[in-house]
Amino acid sequence: MADTGLVAAPSDLTLPNSDSTTARRIVGAYLKWLTRELAQIPMGRFAAPVFDAFTDARARLLGLLKTPKAGLVYATLRRPSISGLVRCLHRELWGAGDVKRLDRLLGELATLLWFELALADELPAGGVVLKHAPGSLYVAALGVVLERVGDASLGLRDGRLVSGPPGQERQIDFEAIAAIGQGAATDPELSTLRIRRVHFPLASGIQLVVADNNPLSDQEAHPDKQGNAIDLGGRDAEEWCKALASAFATIERYYPELSVEMQLVMQSYHPVGYDAERHLSASYAEVIGAAYISLHPDGMTLSEALIHEFCHNKINALFARDMLLENAFEPLFSSPVRPDPRPLYGVLLAVHAFVPVAELYRRMLEQAATEATKPGFRARYQQILGKNLDGIATLREHAKPTTTGGWCLAELFAWADAQTEPGAPPALAGAIPD
Repeated sequence: MADTGLVAAPSDLTLPNSDSTTARRIVGAYLKWLTRELAQIPMGRFAAPVFDAFTDARARLLGLLKTPKAGLVYATLRRPSISGLVRCLHRELWGAGDVKRLDRLLGELATLLWFELALADELPAGGVVLKHAPGSLYVAALGVVLERVGDASLGLRDGRLVSGPPGQERQIDFEAIAAIGQGAATDPELSTLRIRRVHFPLASGIQLVVADNNPLSDQEAHPDKQGNAIDLGGRDAEEWCKALASAFATIERYYPELSVEMQLVMQSYHPVGYDAERHLSASYAEVIGAAYISLHPDGMTLSEALIHEFCHNKINALFARDMLLENAFEPLFSSPVRPDPRPLYGVLLAVHAFVPVAELYRRMLEQAATEATKPGFRARYQQILGKNLDGIATLREHAKPTTTGGWCLAELFAWADAQTEPGAPPALAGAIPD
């Protein structure tokens, strides 16, 4: 069995128990694995100056692992804007290996690592000049995008950002930049740099983020949409936050165990448009902690999407270190939630995501939530149950699990079996009498 960080057979890889530590252990193990991935980025086909700047930042960051600031390393790699670059660099190195793309990704990664070190007062004496920073830089640590004007330089020094031509640099404190990121200040008038707020809080630790540096965001697996470009859909960030925060509050009220896990795993939901007729969302296995979501007028649709994409993130953190299924990608089978044939791993992802959605509906019906009295609520619940049972039947018949995958399937099979057992405990049984 792959080292997943799970020391015993957990029974709640899908439906968290009260006071569960399963998700925390999954994330912790993933971050340790990601630390090794960062350490193992080879020189490969990078330009020497770009790689040198990166290795300086990497060595200084990883050197903190043996100090009281070791947590900074994991907090840095927990950011999707950083972990995604690490994962995509490995993907590109062992894939097409486009030299310009590699240099661009590594230059951005080095720049973001230097920002994390600067904010922790871990810069070298005299600071650093960020020679390989992109023209537009999303700095999640500050909640802002920095847009350089022309060929203005960028540097970090003693708690300050420095920008401008030699001898004419302008400086701004990190605290002032963070205030912009929190909406407590406006962009200062700097001729060489524009600073734009891009973080808007949804829940503890989770933000609506109207920026993105995911190198894969233009790639789309769903047949009904093309890519995931940032798009507020003609609405402002305040409207998005109100709708998504309300959707999250529903989860927090009726399924608090799940909301705790969501706040542990997720950091950002990115807006990708408004559509009153359908809802589309997405996430990427390489970018744990982030998801893309469209705005929809129905609150339950949004709650479903928040849960759905969180579950994908959680299981993908596990999947990075354990295939879960020996026949994960071949052959293809019908999926309970997609119109196109999917590998068994796609079926597992769908079921793993929608069983918690079904549990939210069950609890809301059981507690006579106001939303549960609306037309179509019970029918939607029964539809989710049916699709889950179809997907689990496919897995039961065809899946060849690893040890960890076996634990996940055992939980799903027990849930499916409980749907027809009148005495099943509520956490497993889905049927609610009329």
